Order: sequence, then structure tokens, then C-alpha cells
Amino acid sequence: MRQAVGAADAGRMKLHASSTRTVPESGDVPRHVAIIMDGNGRWATARHLPRAAGHSKGVDRVEEIVEACIVRGITHLTLFAFSSENWRRPADEVSLLMRLFMGTLERQVARLHTNGIRLQIIGDLDRFEPRLRGLIDVAHRKTVDNQRLTLTIAANYGGRADILQAFRKLIVARPHLATDPSGIDEEALAPYLAMHDAPEPDLFIRTGGEQRISNFLLWQLAYTELYFTEVHWPSFDAKELDRAIDSYRARERRFGRTSAQVGV
Repeated sequence: MRQAVGAADAGRMKLHASSTRTVPESGDVPRHVAIIMDGNGRWATARHLPRAAGHSKGVDRVEEIVEACIVRGITHLTLFAFSSENWRRPADEVSLLMRLFMGTLERQVARLHTNGIRLQIIGDLDRFEPRLRGLIDVAHRKTVDNQRLTLTIAANYGGRADILQAFRKLIVARPHLATDPSGIDEEALAPYLAMHDAPEPDLFIRTGGEQRISNFLLWQLAYTELYFTEVHWPSFDAKELDRAIDSYRARERRFGRTSAQVGV
């Protein structure tokens, strides 16, 4: 994947706590929210509109949710925009999604930068046309030092592919591990994952009524609280985000411990 950290950078990365190795910090407000933005087409169909109208409305909804996250103190927002399996969709729909992606980058990057938002795109970008890759590179460079919110867009991303590419990069960087795998652990692999510089998601949201994670952040969702809603993404507003956060607050995050241990 083009956006995965390179071998030269891996040793310099500050890694966040792993939920399977330690008990990470958690509070009433999730630090990191990950969302599968599902239901654009069904939203449009229910209103007798072309599917394209649903995708356009879905892009508009992102702006509101980004602002809502900032107000609520969320520091990381990751959105699943286009999976590696979405290439199977009709060619005209894929073309529309690519045009929307390019148009959004052209219109919004300056605004994101002004508002202190860091934008990064994760996934295998090699399949995208050069103009889109160029826009992504410009967005990364322009916003890289911003710290108010990290907005990550997963595009042509797949969780399994992410883990595989991380292993390949690890072996290239440390070839002795191919014959002596005892040195392969989470700390060795983590810097090569696409989300190496973010805390694990505290809250996962999927809109649109489906109840699966669809190859999204398979490594990172190990202890994430899952929230599924029937609301289609174009209708998912700040109030719906608050409902998801209220559900999160009602959970007891044990990370393998007992309730008695959590209460100590």
C-alpha cells in the first residue's frame, strides 16, 4: 500500500498502546471514531433519486460529522470511503465515486488546513489515476502538521491487504526474521500498518443497517466498541453521532479483565 510507513521511518514512530498488550486509556468521549459510511444508494432509492444523488449527499454529510467530532473533543476520525472490493461495483458508479473524491479534495483541502485538520488517505493508491494521486499528495503535505483533528479516509483499502503489506515491509526491513520468526511481535509489525500513527478506534459505527465490518481495520478493531444503526449515511447527523457516543458511554470496557477489576 502506497501510504504505509516506509522502513526508514518505522524506527522513529511513536506507537500507541495496543489493546491486546496493555489496557489503553478510555473515557466518556472516544478519542478515535471509525465509520463505515453505508447506505448512500439506498437513501437515494427510497427517495426515487439516482444513486449518484445519494453519494453526493453522503459527501456533504462528512463535513457536518467532522465539525461535530471537533466540538465533542474527538481527535481522530477514520472514514471508510471505498474498499478494495468496491471495484466490483458498476463501472459508472465507480467513476462517479472517483470524480466525487477528486472534487472534494480540490474544494476542501484548503478549508481543512485552515481549521487545523490533518488529512491522510490510507489504502493502495496505485490503482488511482495520476491526477487523483497528485491531489492526495498535495493534501498530505499541506495538512501534515495540523493537530486539531486527524481525518483519515480509507480508499481502495482492505484490512487483510493492510496486514499482508505490513508483513512484507517488515521482512524487507528485517530480512533475518524470514528464517528466525521469533522476533515477529506486535511491536515489530505495528509501524508498517496503515494506521500506525493513530490510537486504536474506541468506537466503530456502521450506518445503513448492515451488521458487519467488511474488511475494515481488522487489526485495529480488536477491542473497539461496535455500533450499528439503520440510519443511512446521508441522514447520519450530529444527533445520530451523539446517540452512538451515548451507547459507547454505556459500555463497560474491560479489555479482558473482570467487572470487579474495572471498578478498582
